[in-house]
Amino acid sequence: MMSIDDGLRRVREIAAQEDWLAILVTTGPSGEPTVSLVNVGVVRHPVTGETTLALVSRGNTAKLRNLRFEPSATLVFRSGWDWIAARGSTEIAGPDDPLPGLPAERLPGLLRDIYAAAGGKHSDLDEYDREMVADRRAAVFVRPKRFSTNPAPHDRED
Repeated sequence: MMSIDDGLRRVREIAAQEDWLAILVTTGPSGEPTVSLVNVGVVRHPVTGETTLALVSRGNTAKLRNLRFEPSATLVFRSGWDWIAARGSTEIAGPDDPLPGLPAERLPGLLRDIYAAAGGKHSDLDEYDREMVADRRAAVFVRPKRFSTNPAPHDRED
């Protein structure tokens, strides 16, 4: 089984090659999986300090409703034929989902940090903050507990 540190290292390697894009898989009340294409960064959790995977989500989305129902998710990163999936529990921090231990006034900076970690750049961060408020954006943290992947290129037999 791959360690958390090795899994996060592999996520960084693969995600950096593809604009930090990942497929997010959540489960809703119907039991059916729901998938979304998202940008994901590797960041420190704002309360615990542990290394997590994080994304910014528009408010009032199926992914947030699903994560409120079932707080776990899988993220799948790929570059070419290389891929890694990270599965773990989730937490939401946003205007509709206060995160215990995170003061509300820290949310704008947190959303900026996740955006930057996921490769985002914005020429006007004040405008970015206004957009985040208007969209009721939230931070989603995935605490990876299990990874699955294909062998790294140097581990493959030709």
